[in-house]
Amino acid sequence: MLTCITICYSIPARAQDREEIQIANEYFLKGDKKKALAAYQDLSKNILNIPAIHNNYLSLLIDLSMFREAESYVEKIVHKMDDRLSYKLDLGYVYVKAGELPKADKYFKNFIRSNASDIYKLKAISDYLASKHQIDYAVLALQEARKTVGNSNLFTLELANLYRIQSKRDEMVQEYLNYVTQTPGNISYVKNLLQVLLSKPEELETLERLLYDKVQQAPDSEVFADLLIWVNLQQKNFYGAYIQSRAYDKRFKKENIKTLEIAQIALNNKDYENADRSFSYVVKEYPNTENYLPARLGQIHAREAKVKRKFPVNKDSVLYLVEEYKSFIKKYPDNPNSYEASLSQALLHAHYVDQKDTAIVELQRLISNPRISTNLKARAKLELGDIYILKEEPWESALLYSQVEKSQKDAPLGYEAKLRNAKLSYYRGDFKLAQEHLDILKQATTREIANDAMDLSIRIKENMAMDTVGEALKIFAASELDLAQNKTAAALQKLNQIETRFPGHSLTDDIYWIKAEIKLREGNFTEAVALLEKIDKEFGQDILADDAYFKLAEINEQQLKNKDKAMEMYRTFLDRFPGSVYAAEARKRYRQLRGDFAGQPNQ
Repeated sequence: MLTCITICYSIPARAQDREEIQIANEYFLKGDKKKALAAYQDLSKNILNIPAIHNNYLSLLIDLSMFREAESYVEKIVHKMDDRLSYKLDLGYVYVKAGELPKADKYFKNFIRSNASDIYKLKAISDYLASKHQIDYAVLALQEARKTVGNSNLFTLELANLYRIQSKRDEMVQEYLNYVTQTPGNISYVKNLLQVLLSKPEELETLERLLYDKVQQAPDSEVFADLLIWVNLQQKNFYGAYIQSRAYDKRFKKENIKTLEIAQIALNNKDYENADRSFSYVVKEYPNTENYLPARLGQIHAREAKVKRKFPVNKDSVLYLVEEYKSFIKKYPDNPNSYEASLSQALLHAHYVDQKDTAIVELQRLISNPRISTNLKARAKLELGDIYILKEEPWESALLYSQVEKSQKDAPLGYEAKLRNAKLSYYRGDFKLAQEHLDILKQATTREIANDAMDLSIRIKENMAMDTVGEALKIFAASELDLAQNKTAAALQKLNQIETRFPGHSLTDDIYWIKAEIKLREGNFTEAVALLEKIDKEFGQDILADDAYFKLAEINEQQLKNKDKAMEMYRTFLDRFPGSVYAAEARKRYRQLRGDFAGQPNQ
């Protein structure tokens, strides 16, 4: 009989009713509530019309606060059409809208319990209640389903989503962890979700603590170990990631060493101490594996980065690095890692020991080697172009950059080449041509290159708006070229000329910034700090404000070794510049100096 009813009332019995339903729905959509109500009331007398009018009619009754009529209507159709869960749940929803919350609470809970033997009905009940924003009851229905089958991992994603709506972060995270333990292959999906949903630092810290507990409770769970490494990386706690990756590698014995991956990430994020530490561990523990050579090369790269970060750069340390690269190349002459080492060695010759011709020969040899990859050849050409700028042969630079633009079209290296060509035009004072390059780069490239292009574009537009000839900007661009060619005295002379001839110019904060960089290179930290403090004081709301304040904190931490002041400055930075690109790094360093990362050695 029930099957017959379901089939019979799926469409109205009469063509006349179909027309009346269409008219009633048009009244409803136009907002003519009075006419719509009268039409629906008349149509509801025929039970066969209910499926076609129900949602609009009930919505209209609730909207008009006709709760008694709504209750009576729903009770009638529940009595006559008792095979539909949604109609029965509508009665509870009417109670909610009428403000009869205790009655609704009792009704929903009883209804969930009465269907407890059927998990599919419970899932349908939960979906309905979620659609009506009755999230607590939607959760209750799924929890009841778990009790029914004795499975605490049932409907994990559904519950996670409901907990997210409730802002119950801990419960939500627990459900995602339940899900990924059942389906480890979806760990990337869960990582992506957590990255979006856990946007606040304290939320990541809570997840970290939860995962530490999980790893201790289930040391053989690869999923929890992997996620713990991941959450440390999200916080830029590379030491914590290093410690966990060592344990991961020992326990799970994967072919691709996790610690090597962490080392490269730390190096890319300029945490050179932990990059060195991680690479060195792989070098020591995995000497006879395919991971050894990239780890050994990474170890030299990390140590090179540490040498360059200490001002003034120690020439003896640079020469030692050159020998390290030479030894590596000699030992593994035909290995792709040696080609990378050759590129790094050439750059040290060019930029740190003033052996530009030696560097040119090394790079030309690399470019002509048929065994090297297209990517490495393009990188070598870009670096060779930079060296020709050092040698004051910009036409050679432009030629090399253009070759890379053509060979790497629509690839990051191609965009990088276009950016360098734009800077070359900028250095020459050809701002129109530079702007044409930059306009393309602002839209069609990686975020880092787009940001650089945007910054330079803004500088050109702002200064050309003030001075259509761009006289001050031409002097400033020439000073940057001097600096690129290591002609520090000439660069300073030009910067001083702008300050004298154009007092209060909009380039003043940029001038302070470049002068501070020069003083840092010379190891004159007192003057560098004074210049950065002038940016903070005079241009505290401008584009370089966060750069200057972060650099001040960094100098106190790394050069002046004033850890307490640096910690306070990083904390202040987070208050003043929460949206800065340096915010994550500032928070990591603040926590590091405060001692949050237990067991981490001082750097």
